[in-house]
Amino acid sequence: MKFKLSHFKFDLPEGLVPKKPNKIRDESKLMVIHKSTGKVEHKKFKDLINYFDKDDVFIFNNTKVFPARLFGNKEKTGARIEVFLLRELNRDNRLWDVLVDPARKIRIGNKLYFGENDELIAEVIDNTTSRGRTLRFLFDGTHEEFQETLDLLGETPLPKFIDRDPTEEDTARYQTIFAKEKGAVAAPTAGLHFSRELMKRMEIKGIDLAEVTLHVGLGTFRQIEVEDLSKHKMDSEEIIITEEASNIINAGIKSNKRICAVGTTVLRTVESSNTTTKTIIPKKGWTNKFIFPPYNFQVPNCMISNFHLPQSTLLMHVAAFGGYDLVMKVYQEAIKKKYKFHTYGDAMLILP
Repeated sequence: MKFKLSHFKFDLPEGLVPKKPNKIRDESKLMVIHKSTGKVEHKKFKDLINYFDKDDVFIFNNTKVFPARLFGNKEKTGARIEVFLLRELNRDNRLWDVLVDPARKIRIGNKLYFGENDELIAEVIDNTTSRGRTLRFLFDGTHEEFQETLDLLGETPLPKFIDRDPTEEDTARYQTIFAKEKGAVAAPTAGLHFSRELMKRMEIKGIDLAEVTLHVGLGTFRQIEVEDLSKHKMDSEEIIITEEASNIINAGIKSNKRICAVGTTVLRTVESSNTTTKTIIPKKGWTNKFIFPPYNFQVPNCMISNFHLPQSTLLMHVAAFGGYDLVMKVYQEAIKKKYKFHTYGDAMLILP
């Protein structure tokens, strides 16, 4: 069967998309799905440890969200402009790929001023897309001082549907507890459910933990505008798989252990760096891998995911892993049982 965009459409009640996180990370709901039998269980997230044993492997995305949303003023007119930092293009020249809103007000050569005392000034040097721009930041200082200024002036980049100013709680909760490598403009949401207590229990049980990096960009959430999924192009995102992580994962594969990908970003990372012998190799580079059914996974045999929005690439990744019919069926059950969806939603665990 050739799957199309319309196959991933379903009605999602607005009340099932929360705008605030669960009070306790690992107390969110967990739907456990057994692929081989179709059995479904309803648990708490902290219960997932009961489905894994010593030497099983969890793969986490250790990317760290940075304060990517800036608000500045246009020269002369003083118009308020939102700048969303996507990625650094050139460190020495302080060039950044950004989105601007409203885009119609910005032209090449315009200058933008940020901060009450104009601590940062940026010049528009290129129009890359209808909304995208390349900015050159004008800053007299070291790279470290420049980064500190960006962090000071920037806001936690909450998704647009959370239409409020970020709180201190958001700054902490829109970040996984294992976030280390700065570079994401959105959180890998499946990892948000892990608490320090749960991680400690996993370590005591002897479960192996491997960390990879995919710096989540807006491409992960970009709307698909073509019915033929083979024609959709993902934006490239930076990935890093260290030798240490490769060794942990490969040891688990060799021993026929459960290899659990925590989130769709981990799925895409490990599937971008495996061989025909189902071996992970260290990698530092970029991926634009788009996974949709049917797809034969080489590395993970378990995965954790949030419940995602209709017609999103994230839903397609999950459907490819769990099987289209089963995943769409359990999504309907999740709606009936009022599971929460999207960024601050509940989770599912897909087992063999």
